Amino acid sequence: MASYTDRIFKVLSMSPTPTEAIHRSDYRPPNYFVPEVLLEFRLDEECTRVRSEIKVTRNPNVEGTPDLVLEGKNLTLIAVHVEGRTLVASDYALTATSLTIPGVPESFTVVIETELSPAANKSGEGLYISDGAFCTQMEAEGFRTVTFFPDRPDVMSSYTTRIVAKKAKYPVLLSNGNKIESGDSENGFHFVTWHDPFVKPCYLFALVAGDLARVSDSFVTRSGRTVQLEIYVEHGNEGKCGHAMQSLKQSMKWDEDVFGLEYDLDLFMIVAVSSFNMGAMENKGLNIFNSQLVLADPQSATDLDYERIQSVIAHEYFHNWTGNRVTVRDWFQLTLKEGLTVFRDQEFSADMNSRALKRIMDVRLLRERQFSEDAGPNAHPIRPESYIEINNFYTPTVYEKGAEVIRMIHTLIGEERFRAGISKYFELYDGQAVCVEDFIDAMAIVSLRDFSQFMRWYTQAKTPVCYVSTQYDAGAKVLALTIEQHCVPSAECSEKHPFHLPFSIGLVSPKGVDLSLRLEGENTAEAKTTRVLELRERREVFSFCDIEEGAVPSLLRNFSAPVIVEYEYTAEQLQFLIQHDSNLFSRFEAVQRLVLSTLRAMTEECSRGREPTADTAIVAAFGRFFTDVTIDCAFAAETLTLPSDSLILSTRATVDYDAASKATETFKQAVASQYFEEICARYDELSNGGPYEFAPGAVGARALRNVCLSYLASLQGDSVALLALQQMRATTNMTDEEEALKVLCHFSGEISEEGIALFASKWRRDSLVMNKWFGAQASSRSPTTLSRIQRLEKDPSFDKTNPNKLRALFRRFTRNGPRFHDASGSGYRFIADKIIEIDTFNPQIAAGFAKEFNEFGRLDEKRRALAYGELQRVLVVNGLSADVLEIVSKTVNA
Repeated sequence: MASYTDRIFKVLSMSPTPTEAIHRSDYRPPNYFVPEVLLEFRLDEECTRVRSEIKVTRNPNVEGTPDLVLEGKNLTLIAVHVEGRTLVASDYALTATSLTIPGVPESFTVVIETELSPAANKSGEGLYISDGAFCTQMEAEGFRTVTFFPDRPDVMSSYTTRIVAKKAKYPVLLSNGNKIESGDSENGFHFVTWHDPFVKPCYLFALVAGDLARVSDSFVTRSGRTVQLEIYVEHGNEGKCGHAMQSLKQSMKWDEDVFGLEYDLDLFMIVAVSSFNMGAMENKGLNIFNSQLVLADPQSATDLDYERIQSVIAHEYFHNWTGNRVTVRDWFQLTLKEGLTVFRDQEFSADMNSRALKRIMDVRLLRERQFSEDAGPNAHPIRPESYIEINNFYTPTVYEKGAEVIRMIHTLIGEERFRAGISKYFELYDGQAVCVEDFIDAMAIVSLRDFSQFMRWYTQAKTPVCYVSTQYDAGAKVLALTIEQHCVPSAECSEKHPFHLPFSIGLVSPKGVDLSLRLEGENTAEAKTTRVLELRERREVFSFCDIEEGAVPSLLRNFSAPVIVEYEYTAEQLQFLIQHDSNLFSRFEAVQRLVLSTLRAMTEECSRGREPTADTAIVAAFGRFFTDVTIDCAFAAETLTLPSDSLILSTRATVDYDAASKATETFKQAVASQYFEEICARYDELSNGGPYEFAPGAVGARALRNVCLSYLASLQGDSVALLALQQMRATTNMTDEEEALKVLCHFSGEISEEGIALFASKWRRDSLVMNKWFGAQASSRSPTTLSRIQRLEKDPSFDKTNPNKLRALFRRFTRNGPRFHDASGSGYRFIADKIIEIDTFNPQIAAGFAKEFNEFGRLDEKRRALAYGELQRVLVVNGLSADVLEIVSKTVNA
């Protein structure tokens, strides 16, 4: 007889692939509500038994007596009881995706018993095993893989959960809310019962069971309550939880201080698991995290790891209010909770660190990821109108662009009214599942503003372009600023209407001083050095009075709207802004404009088969950031980090990653050659053998030192390789060690191989650090990178079912432009093979890799044909998941 695992795996593989789109316009309220849920899990790796007792009441606004339809997937149904009566097969209809019970009364109790196999589940969704521990991931539609249920976010319930498991193997049993009962039972089993007093949708349900170590602390709220804080990790990792715990406490205090939001339970738990599709999950009172976003110490975690842990801990904690206490009515509203919470975690991180640098880093990410998505075949509004698979819409557009839309509201109405709007939002909708319009209405109430035109940000895709021009009247001393906005058509909207957006500007006088900006018709009391203009029309003119001749515009300060600004700056004007603009973000922008201009020109030369030449004036401008010790190290490091290949190529009709890569390397070589001695001196000066400190000054110094190493590495040569190897051997922190590894991976020869082997031998037992080892090699620009990756797949530290490992090796390869887009098509073929393979057990990860063909439409004719062939090969696979089908179909049909 086949094992239970084999039987369930067969069910998994035979599940039909739904291909019909779900439309937002088709939303209907639920026919039935479920105010109370009682769950019992009898945990077993091969065969877990789930007993679900749900109290059901008919929606009073629904006419007639509709059937009770419960979603379910990959489940073995054992029994169904309605009001104590055991149903027979003829009493209900069971399909691969649902259980339907007809003829039910207005109010009743249903008991459903199901079985499932967590060991067979490699999807990272539902209930599965991660390194010997049971854990769950229910968002977006994982609950239906545990029991039959109305799996939609507008069904809000209170949950009581009893977990039964072998005590010796699973001493820790966790779920949402407060522990109300525990004890031992027969045959070495024990149980714990949890109750969550707050109603929530099923996607916020969580369960964890395993042999885990606990790190405890506490936090006293502003009302004087003591909240117990607990972080659960694998034994031996207790010493790596300090930064996560500190970040949690900082988040709790910040939310109280800034938004007046106090945590509502007496216990807050975090569990770190090694196999997780996402970064983390905000389940009520029991956050489940990818371990890479919890565990940190100086030896094994980089400065970037520390920053990400601080940010993501905050993000998931902030969801307690913006996502949990008020949740989404349907999955089309996803940006309501995610965009808002990303904005909140960005503001928190800005307050904890450098506000200007945080803004620069967020905008860099937005341009490299979200702008690219907006320009590609999978572009969609932050609130899509339809989807086939909701998992495909956990995107930079929904998250990062969604956060920018919230930031625009904050800019338009001001901080005080925005905070009042948040308070009004919770006053009106606490404990409810709501829509984007409900949040906007709360902001409108407190600000007395009309947001009807602003709502276009939720319905129109693509990135608007603002064309800016100036005209100066010397006699009247008036500078007229003309702004025209344009947005290209897209699938959801053939003709784009003008957006309502805040456009922040300044004017810098020839003396390097910000001018007071007074529009015609205003009095001098209204003049400010930074003005937020509100654009509503396709073309608008703003005339500023008493402006000196030669003033240089500082446009879109702090990136006040997610748009592209086109303005014909001269190189001299940009050099001037780099020296004198008082706004740090705008100074960074001036550098980016300057270097993007030269890199794009150099890329064009490469594409034509010519040797590119770096502009000497721009090389000199970059050299200053190495030599001027008065410039903040972190700002210098961020500024010296060159734009990505994809950003360089973003204005080209046809992408050429070989040319962009060569242009970038040539530019770095020009800077490194001209300022070799100065860069070496700065590198030595920034060396610090003291204890690790996660503080702005120390982080900035490490960042700039490693940028120095990166520029020196562009010159190649054994001396630089030896310098990187020496840094790897001598350092006591992972920031410097990983950067040295990355440099060595771009070299070839004995020194490089020695460093790569040294890193592996040192960190072989640390799975998270080994992800860095895989990723660094996958990012190498060497022509042999793909063959190296194919060898690394067989490395004993690589687990082909672990999402972190898959991302470290394969996703890093897809973002290695010259290698993924190799003219032979070998990169396309390799990733298509991985999509097909991974889709059989984890469609979410496979679909993520499919999105890496985002630039399919801009490939040259040869590469496009090669990529098309591979994508078509994916499409004809039997049993292809809806996740992959949706992405690949959109890509090839764009």
